[in-house]
Amino acid sequence: MYKKFIGIDLGGTSVKLAILTAEGVIQQKWSIPTNINDEGTHIVPDIIASIKHHLDLYQMTAEDFQAIGMGSPGAVDREAGTVEGAFNLNWKTPQPVREAIVREIGIPIFIDNDANVAALGEKWRGAGADDRDVVFVTLGTGVGGGIIAEGNLIHGTAGSGGEIGHMTVEPGGFDCTCGKKGCLETVASATGVVKLARKHAEEYAGNSQLKFIIDDGQEITSKMIFDLAKEGDELAVLVVDRAAYYLGLACSHIGNLLNPAYIVIGGGVSAAGEYLLEQVRTYFAEFSFPNVKKTTHIKLAALGNDAGIVGAAYLALTEISK
Repeated sequence: MYKKFIGIDLGGTSVKLAILTAEGVIQQKWSIPTNINDEGTHIVPDIIASIKHHLDLYQMTAEDFQAIGMGSPGAVDREAGTVEGAFNLNWKTPQPVREAIVREIGIPIFIDNDANVAALGEKWRGAGADDRDVVFVTLGTGVGGGIIAEGNLIHGTAGSGGEIGHMTVEPGGFDCTCGKKGCLETVASATGVVKLARKHAEEYAGNSQLKFIIDDGQEITSKMIFDLAKEGDELAVLVVDRAAYYLGLACSHIGNLLNPAYIVIGGGVSAAGEYLLEQVRTYFAEFSFPNVKKTTHIKLAALGNDAGIVGAAYLALTEISK
């Protein structure tokens, strides 16, 4: 019998865990809350306790597994197996994640950045169709991503390869949390789409439910903006067009640099679906090198919340095979 893998997707509110086959099929899946109290010192012990509990539950031992893969926020030192700077986990100092898990569980573990790991999941079992050239862009409260080129994750010289959310798409534009202005994140994330709506509402003189809601001081969300656009609200249509323009522009830069088979769009904003993607594709085609326009395809992510655990198993599978 082929040995299995454990996939771990560490997030700010929950830790998702799964037991998977070597083909990436999820056999068992569960989650635990992320306890960030006391500078996040409970997180790794909680993960260890949960894995031990589930191995007992399923009458399995460390011998049944080849490796564990894990995606984590923050700066991951892949050689040392440590994570630091994961502020949403309260991890201010380097955490010896690998050392603790190997000591307690007795299974080798491989760790990478959570966006990279999600990219591996979509590449292997999702919209990337296991191609060797796939770029994953995730549109949530921020914009993250991962680049797989010729079968390898791109990390860069200092681990900042694939910072897709910080491509400049509007020089001198909105302030970004990274300290720059006009990053893709400021116009294509859930918060960025709301920023665009507020900016354009100031200048918009026509009839619009969205403008009324904004001028009335009510809360707005990116989902509300997309829903109103689909109903034909003129201001909302304009805002979605602008977000699609910036996304299409960014995707054209990715395409022109890397010519991946697929640029896969995931995360909360991608719930707008084909309505958004059709417009992104139009701008992508306008800004792309002719051969890239023909050969790089923009697709919606397929794995949803499972991308991280599936990608973690793939990370472990590829690392253990080296």
